[in-house]
Amino acid sequence: MPQTAPINSTDIYANGVQTTLDITAAAVIKASPGHIGKIVVVAPGTTSGSLVVNDSATTAGAATANQILNIAFGSMTAGQVISLGFPCKNGIVVSAVPTAGSPQYCMSWS
Repeated sequence: MPQTAPINSTDIYANGVQTTLDITAAAVIKASPGHIGKIVVVAPGTTSGSLVVNDSATTAGAATANQILNIAFGSMTAGQVISLGFPCKNGIVVSAVPTAGSPQYCMSWS
């Protein structure tokens, strides 16, 4: 009989069990404690700005002190996968995206 390895629930949790697709503007991803798995850059944008992710329950609560990721559009490429595996105490918020060129991102989270 074939043997299969057990599923490690830590790995599943780290990569996220939910997804938010088509992130094109500031948005609340989860308004309670959670875990960011990965971010996929579908299109990085073409002008100034950064993708900013915060540990916050609201976009208004996003601040430099609770930033998890701040990466300039010029540092990203289409198809890039950003693995974070990061726990968030308050929530998950995308507080900024690059300003032009149809930026688009996807995120896995729990």
